[in-house]
Amino acid sequence: MVSSNEKLSELAKMIAYLAKMLVDAPDQVHVNEIVGENTTVIELKVAKEDLGKIIGKQGRTARAVRTVLNGASTKLRKRTVLEIIE
Repeated sequence: MVSSNEKLSELAKMIAYLAKMLVDAPDQVHVNEIVGENTTVIELKVAKEDLGKIIGKQGRTARAVRTVLNGASTKLRKRTVLEIIE
């Protein structure tokens, strides 16, 4: 797992920032980035009690975070996927 901010891309840092603003335990937010040939996967792990805050009612918050990520990654001409790890 990547914990140092220097190793994360700007997109992963953005996801970490958004997640830390949404949860009650920002120190338990962990972001891991897996760079593939065509797609980059950003894994987001939060405390168990904060999982609902990240997902939101009917997945609306998660969908909104993914929409922001897609907009930013499109601007950088990359394909990026967000996975929320339980």
